[in-house]
Amino acid sequence: MISHIHSLFTEEYTKCIIIAKEGDVTRLLSFGLSYEGIIRHYFCGVDAHVMTKYRDNWRRNSQTWKDEDLILEGVLTKTCSELNGKPLMRPGRESDAVALAELYNEVFAVYPTPMDEPAYIRKVMNEDTIFHVLEKNGRIISAASAEMNRKYNNAEITDCATLPNYRKGGTMRHLITELEKRLLNEEIYYAYSIARSLSFGMNAVFHHLNYDYGGRLINNVRIYQDWENMNLWSKSLTCGAE
Repeated sequence: MISHIHSLFTEEYTKCIIIAKEGDVTRLLSFGLSYEGIIRHYFCGVDAHVMTKYRDNWRRNSQTWKDEDLILEGVLTKTCSELNGKPLMRPGRESDAVALAELYNEVFAVYPTPMDEPAYIRKVMNEDTIFHVLEKNGRIISAASAEMNRKYNNAEITDCATLPNYRKGGTMRHLITELEKRLLNEEIYYAYSIARSLSFGMNAVFHHLNYDYGGRLINNVRIYQDWENMNLWSKSLTCGAE
């Protein structure tokens, strides 16, 4: 990896991101990279370190950092409420692709992947990404996915979306809990996610599900409306598992 660092910097990237092992951190710092966060357990239980190099000032500078600090403080001090009941949930299927695309198109004006395209959703479903959905009156009102990395026994919890009128009652916590059970059945033992730093609700979901906060990625993806900072969260799914 180290031998390719200089060649990466010659490309036309505004931000270079490297998922590094602990033994590479010091060397990467010597190349001018910054330490941006940690993903616990990423490499089959061994922590990963997110190192970054910025090539444009706009990508490095955040105008919302203080606000996000306040949101994070609120999340980390919020008392976790009990999950009540169990809504009508089920695994997502390829036949849900059109309905899922409509959900993502309604929730997100901007998204880093083309989740508003049914063909793309079918594609990722066939590439080791599993979905779980929640229905009401025959309509998918909430969904989340887990992109599995079988090499490292981890999965990224992603594509979390709920229609505005249904963002109460722990909807996303229910969905992610079910995804975690399915991941364990697939012999995936570690999960992580990145959540919009400006979203109190999604960060609270991961905190209440016992994910560890691992740092903030600056202007990491175009999502919701524009470029946003993203918070890292990670968890060992085997902790407390029966």
